[in-house]
Amino acid sequence: MAHKKIYQTKELAVLLENLKSKGKVVVTTNGCFDVLHLGHLRYLQAARQLGDLLVVAINSDSSVRELKGVNRPLIPEVERAEMLAGLECVDYVVIFPELTPVCLLADLKPNIHVKGGNYQLEELVERKVVEENGGKVVIGLNIPGKSTTNIIDLIVERYGNS
Repeated sequence: MAHKKIYQTKELAVLLENLKSKGKVVVTTNGCFDVLHLGHLRYLQAARQLGDLLVVAINSDSSVRELKGVNRPLIPEVERAEMLAGLECVDYVVIFPELTPVCLLADLKPNIHVKGGNYQLEELVERKVVEENGGKVVIGLNIPGKSTTNIIDLIVERYGNS
């Protein structure tokens, strides 16, 4: 069932264009989503409340390695995509290979693009493409203390010498 929510960029762009023409508000967000946790769930649920449907764009394995280092991701992209697609609040999932979602957002043209509270609007490279296509960027959705890095650090602390 979750596989039916996972799309390639071009086919998702056509689908979203059709939905937007019917008045639907498309919300996007992006990230690595490696080791899905409660912070991710709450963030995605909050993002979904901003529109009619939520598209989660995840970094490919190769882009996660470039962003996070050679030991990441822990979970392969196809598994991360399926886990996200299995969430009720997520309508569609797409995997993108670039380090930033700029090209993807140029194709998808969301009404709203959401980022966590650890970002500043001025520093978001995707802001320009979202706004040029008539959308807006919302920042500030953040669940303090919940992160994949914190989980990895806790595992290493508890089991590193086992």
